[in-house]
Amino acid sequence: MKKGKKILLSGIKPTGIVHIGNYFGAMKQFVDLQDEYESYICVVNYHAMTTVQDAEILRRQTIDVALDHLAIGLDPKKVNLFVQSDVPEVAELAWIFNCITTMPYLMRAHAYKDALAKNKELNVGVFDYPILMAADILMQDADVVPVGADQKQHVEYARDTAEKFNRVFKKEIFKLPEPLIQSNVAMVVGTDGRKMSKSYGNVISLFSSDEEIKKAVMSIPTDSKAIEESKDPEECKVFALHKLFAGENLTEIEKKYKEGGMGYKESKDILIENVISFIKPLREKREELAKDPDYVLNVLKEGGNNARARAKEKMNAVRACTGINYKIN
Repeated sequence: MKKGKKILLSGIKPTGIVHIGNYFGAMKQFVDLQDEYESYICVVNYHAMTTVQDAEILRRQTIDVALDHLAIGLDPKKVNLFVQSDVPEVAELAWIFNCITTMPYLMRAHAYKDALAKNKELNVGVFDYPILMAADILMQDADVVPVGADQKQHVEYARDTAEKFNRVFKKEIFKLPEPLIQSNVAMVVGTDGRKMSKSYGNVISLFSSDEEIKKAVMSIPTDSKAIEESKDPEECKVFALHKLFAGENLTEIEKKYKEGGMGYKESKDILIENVISFIKPLREKREELAKDPDYVLNVLKEGGNNARARAKEKMNAVRACTGINYKIN
């Protein structure tokens, strides 16, 4: 793994089956950027505990999400793929950050304000989520954190925390990370026209079987226009997915929509064929990797060792400047 590059860090939460929205919205970028940055991709199982509180489910989903990312082309020779709990120093750092953070400041977080608006009761983990996330980012001296435009606040919390720590303890321990917002990352539309999300039940799973793909695509609602009628592609939920999978044929599909001559059945059949062609090799790669669980565990172990070595060095500096290291040399 080449040194001297800027450091990229991102967290992936092991909370269920991934879908094509996850892939095009985040996972693909990890692969695209793995040659450009020294990357640390963390399976954030501490974060997952705010909602997943079953030991077997958490264990399985932690391995599953690692498998998912290896199957799409994440190269462990280029990327440190590791599990958050294999770097326990991050929890210690989060506690130290808690001690310089006010509750009104945390009450600005989007998740907290959203829960408050819905009159939902939050556990402390959700309330304190931004601080643990800041610890993840700052522990590895991340230069950049890839986020969507709507997630920029996560990086702002990390920057604010780094700046305050450095000021309070009068030492430049933490660098200020920058959000990496890629303009070519589009919001993926689900089968009902809303943003693709497991909570809406409108997803196409990234490693679906052929039959599951057919069922999902055929469920996409359309209007009642006849084959020969002109159709507005920008109003069609099927066409929204063609943009991801049609490649150079997108222009021809768009032309047929506008001029008439393509019915929704034909459009869906083309989409099914293209989605299957895209997903099938990923599914087969994942199935092959799953046959060798020791390989996945070794990848996570090596990535964890690398990430923890950096964390130990960082925490030595943190303990020294805060007085947690009380021994007088």
